[in-house]
Amino acid sequence: MTSTSVKPTLLPPGLVSNLQDVLSKRAGGEGDKTAESTDPPSTSEAADTVEDPNDSSKPIVLVTNGDGIESPGLTYLVEALVHQGLYNVHVCAPQSDKSLSGHSVTLRETVSVSSAEIKGATAYEVSGTPVDCVSLALSGALFSWSKPLLVISGINRGSSCGHHMLYSGVVAGAREALISGIPSLSISLNWRKDESQENDFKDAVAVCLPLINAAIRDIEKGIFPNSCFLNIEIPSSPLSIKGFKLTKQSMWRSTPSWQAISASRYPAGHFMNSQQSLGIQLAQLGRDASAAGAARRVTTQRKNVEIESTGGAGKSDFERVKKYFRLEFVDKEEEDTDEDLDFRALESGFGIY
Repeated sequence: MTSTSVKPTLLPPGLVSNLQDVLSKRAGGEGDKTAESTDPPSTSEAADTVEDPNDSSKPIVLVTNGDGIESPGLTYLVEALVHQGLYNVHVCAPQSDKSLSGHSVTLRETVSVSSAEIKGATAYEVSGTPVDCVSLALSGALFSWSKPLLVISGINRGSSCGHHMLYSGVVAGAREALISGIPSLSISLNWRKDESQENDFKDAVAVCLPLINAAIRDIEKGIFPNSCFLNIEIPSSPLSIKGFKLTKQSMWRSTPSWQAISASRYPAGHFMNSQQSLGIQLAQLGRDASAAGAARRVTTQRKNVEIESTGGAGKSDFERVKKYFRLEFVDKEEEDTDEDLDFRALESGFGIY
């Protein structure tokens, strides 16, 4: 978990104490009694929550993410929050994967919003970015409440260590809440290709849920720092976590690799068949022809204006050099062995903040 604009001495005391709860619960130690307070309630208690998801007596928690509303990280997290029956859970998340959108917003385009079915929560999916989702949710235009007690962004597939924080959509969602004056957390799971499984997200929820509950208690007590959001990183094997570390943000990043695509700007299999591709090309030609015709009609309405053939203006497509590229990120080995750096501690099996 990487903190923004906050010194280690300002870390919420309740959050620190709950780190021990997580470990002692796993070890079956004396901390079990404290940890039990964060366990989900019985089925009957959970049913009461589902019956009235808008109970105004409960703290409001807003959940968003970067991977999209149907991602398992968000699904398991919301399910656990609802199951506890402690919070009034609302969701406003991208309808598709926006995990590398950074802090981008949608301007000069209409953003569509549709209701989504998530049991026990009030949920919407948005055609924009995670920042759009948080900004819209906090604007008062979508939800009836003025502001939530806490914004949680996650759980994201893949870590947000080092410079990845600048690209990360899940971190941007939490940062937007901070800008708006709302306490926030972003949560990511260090996903490993060909090794990690969907069930790891459920384990990640079990690990970070006590931290979420502790943060909410500190907010209610007025001791949660106002000038930071907390970025929680969970190791690839959540149930084998060695503990949590307060780490330094590293300079680590994946290497950007631009691949030249010779034949088409679209990857193989982008179109279902050649007929569909041809149809899109014909549609584009039709739009171009309509635009040229509209321009010609506007010109004829003016007096003493010479109409110039559309083929005579500018360069034709045959004379232009056009190239296509596709960006991929390639992981690289880091030589820095400082165990206090975020990525190094995460790779060593620690949760970080």
